[in-house]
Amino acid sequence: MPLQGGLGVEQMCHLAQASRAGFYRYLRSGWQGEEELALRSAVQSLVIEHRWRYGYRRVTAELRMQGMVANHKRIARIMRDDNLLALRHECFRPDDRSLRAARIYLNLANRMTLSGPNQLWAGDITYIRLSCEFVYLAVVLDIFSRKVIGWALGRTLKSQLPLSALERAIANRRPPPGVVHHSDQGVQYTSREYMQKLREHQILPSMSRPANPYDNATCESFIKTLKREVIYASEYRDFEDLLQSIEEFVDRYYNQCRLHSALGYCSPQEFEHQAQADSRASTGAMMTFFGR
Repeated sequence: MPLQGGLGVEQMCHLAQASRAGFYRYLRSGWQGEEELALRSAVQSLVIEHRWRYGYRRVTAELRMQGMVANHKRIARIMRDDNLLALRHECFRPDDRSLRAARIYLNLANRMTLSGPNQLWAGDITYIRLSCEFVYLAVVLDIFSRKVIGWALGRTLKSQLPLSALERAIANRRPPPGVVHHSDQGVQYTSREYMQKLREHQILPSMSRPANPYDNATCESFIKTLKREVIYASEYRDFEDLLQSIEEFVDRYYNQCRLHSALGYCSPQEFEHQAQADSRASTGAMMTFFGR
């Protein structure tokens, strides 16, 4: 400690009439908050990478292999507080409700050739680290135009978060029967509430293969763009500040103005207008089940 001159810690504590234990507690208080956030960030990344299949023991083992020392009880507390604990299966009861909650659906997305909007939607969830907390963003995209048609920001990973994004997409688009909704196999998307909402609007569920992010590459690409151009480019005071920034980016810039290379350097809104003017946009999507 160069600023202390020739005095030792014990002498400085004596002059300041403070205990050595109090002095070290004061030193630790500054980095403990940062250390806690770094650990929570690592836990978040692992749980999302493994799609909520890891419990606290496996997360602890993975962190230790990465060189992070953490007690399994502490990891369990973090995962419990952030609603990241793996889904526990109750004793098998062959009733209709348990079968629906555990059902995994065929991947229809990679078999479709799109010709217009409202044929294939995709949803995904990501986390965002603020200075003092983690928050979560759920999005729904129309894959034909890459347009964000629904999104929701919240402080919990419960199924209500992606359900709010889906309800917003339905209100914005009023989809015809037969739209395919693609997602991963996360517990939020397989929940009874989410599946019931899809059935109410005659939307067909489709799911990615386990641990294969390429099956939902369009959503992954949008989230990467959002984090690079918005999240990592600024600092946010609180939840409300972040909410306003995401609303500005998604609703007034990304959808309306931002040129997308996969759309021939059109914005999603302009691409949809061009498709609606084309007579081919009135035809349905083509689906292939053989030959791939």
